[in-house]
Amino acid sequence: MAKPIHNTSRLLQITAALLLGCFSFTSSAQAPSCHKTVYLTFDTGNMSVAEKVAEILKRQDVKATFFLSNEKTFRGDFALDDSWKAYWQERLREGHRFGSHTFDHVYFVKDGPKGEVFEKPQFGPKAGMTVLYNEAAICKEIRRVDQRFIELTGQPIEKIWRAPGGKTSPTLIRMGNMCGYQHMAWAGEGFLGDELDSDKHPNDKLLSKASRGIADGDITMAHLGIWSRKDPWAPAVLEQLIVNLKNRGFCFGVLPKISVNQSK
Repeated sequence: MAKPIHNTSRLLQITAALLLGCFSFTSSAQAPSCHKTVYLTFDTGNMSVAEKVAEILKRQDVKATFFLSNEKTFRGDFALDDSWKAYWQERLREGHRFGSHTFDHVYFVKDGPKGEVFEKPQFGPKAGMTVLYNEAAICKEIRRVDQRFIELTGQPIEKIWRAPGGKTSPTLIRMGNMCGYQHMAWAGEGFLGDELDSDKHPNDKLLSKASRGIADGDITMAHLGIWSRKDPWAPAVLEQLIVNLKNRGFCFGVLPKISVNQSK
């Protein structure tokens, strides 16, 4: 009777090993390979979907880059007030990165004389006014976000910035560079359309366009809330877009992009 028991035990061991091997192969086969990179970025906006965006990023285990400005939020406060301190601290702990979107959300208007630029702040004491900025003034506007983020979190932002509306000129880009901050625009296909009219640009069409159009290395752009859009872009589009991009073999990077030479 000992021999059949031994054979049965051996058979069970072999069967278990085969099943484990099949399970491991199936699991790895189902996981899409990551051979392309996309960079998700979010500008502050009115912060109305900030918590939903954070939940989705955490659930999908992807990192993003946030460009911060002291914009008025749906709560009536401002995005860099102490009331948002816990939100930014938690995003920092999760491993996201941060850049400047200018403190008062200043829009480029046109180049001015003597290497200066005309800008129109959306917030702050000069809101709505067209003001001439020299290099020092632009630098101060970019750095104020950095300084405020240190006050809120104890850590600086990355040395990157994004002009509101993406409106720039070579003069303005040079000013940012001289201040030590690299400008980060977005790819044409990376414009995710969350600020467009939702009747003319419904979420399903925005999702379809981004899911098929985004290419390797593209930087995307959306907001943590937009006043003008009736049908919010997040969460309707964001999570499924992330899933679709994962299925296309994308992984999710953070800015600034690090080249091979920089990483050595």
